[in-house]
Amino acid sequence: MTSVAVNTYTHSVTYVADNILKSLKDIIRLSGLDPSNLTDSWQSKMLGVKTWLESGHLERVSLEIFDPRTDRLLLRWDLEVVYGWSSSGDGNFYVDTDLLKYHILKTGVLPSQVNYRILLHNKDGRPDVPGWGPAEYRTTMGMVKQSLGSAIEHNGLGATANFWRQS
Repeated sequence: MTSVAVNTYTHSVTYVADNILKSLKDIIRLSGLDPSNLTDSWQSKMLGVKTWLESGHLERVSLEIFDPRTDRLLLRWDLEVVYGWSSSGDGNFYVDTDLLKYHILKTGVLPSQVNYRILLHNKDGRPDVPGWGPAEYRTTMGMVKQSLGSAIEHNGLGATANFWRQS
């Protein structure tokens, strides 16, 4: 019975990790930005997200959209990880793409000169993953956080979506 629960949790981790990155790609693309920064390093990002979801250390995946000339944060999307995984087999799984699309379209297409980066926020004691290290977030001072609710779920393991916008 233990192997079934482990395999199911591994499947949940893979489903959630894959859909976190696909959601970020949708945000980037629908915002009018070039997704090649994400897609060119997809394997590294997937390794970080999966490793830290599996170990329970991943708390948040953030997409910072900023003006490279001023380094000023324009928007930040956060996918906050929820660890309510259950092996009860209730079979809940979904990705609410309409939720994200609605808010992406509401924020509008961004100027072509903006840039973005993806940050993974972890609990202390996380295992090391090649290509990942410490980073500082840009300030959200003067911005408003908007909570959107649950965006991804697989048997209780999932992510809620939030974004930071100018006030």
